[in-house]
Amino acid sequence: MAKLGVNIDHVATIRQARKTVEPDPVEAAFIAEKNGADQITIHLREDRRHILDRDLRILRETVQTRLNLEMAPTQEMVAIAKAVHPDSVTLVPEKREEVTTEGGLNLELKGLKDKIEELKKAGIFVSLFIDPDNEIVRNAHKLGADAVELHTGYFANSKAEEDMRNEVERIRDAARVGKKTGLYIAAGHGITYYNAHYLAPIKEIEEYNIGHTIIARAVLLGLGEAIREMKRLIS
Repeated sequence: MAKLGVNIDHVATIRQARKTVEPDPVEAAFIAEKNGADQITIHLREDRRHILDRDLRILRETVQTRLNLEMAPTQEMVAIAKAVHPDSVTLVPEKREEVTTEGGLNLELKGLKDKIEELKKAGIFVSLFIDPDNEIVRNAHKLGADAVELHTGYFANSKAEEDMRNEVERIRDAARVGKKTGLYIAAGHGITYYNAHYLAPIKEIEEYNIGHTIIARAVLLGLGEAIREMKRLIS
């Protein structure tokens, strides 16, 4: 059975909309683990738009499963990862103006191999967020990565059934190539309650990192109880 990494960034997004203390992503991580999450995933962005350094520090102390830190391959982030020591790091591309990650990491970035080696020497499991392309997967292995997370955004954004199925095959092929090289295979980005079943049969995928759709559904499924509780309090 594939593992589920729950990305709690958007719990912090709601908090940061008011720059207040709630909802606390630390509490969200506790609830996620209590209900079967195999991993907690967070993205510490350069602009700190949602997850904060404080969240990372406390989560490192409280997460009982695994803590996966998504981060840009910068020296600042490498230093933070080495200091806090998450169980794993996923190196992702990052642009300040983007709403969310737009594609896979450019593996030709200067100094990328050195940063991977530095993180691995610190005892941190290193994954690369890449497009589902066979040659890119092989290059990730050559760079010394322990794992790859296949970017499923193109699949998720496909409008036509044929396009979606073509993307599924790309993901399947890339997962098989990665598995043969010995890489741990994860997948994520844009996976929802409505499209996950297309990917579930790909046995080579060992882990899914899913965030927005889970938090979106949680906001609605939990709203009724939140209203009932407030009614009790003001009565």
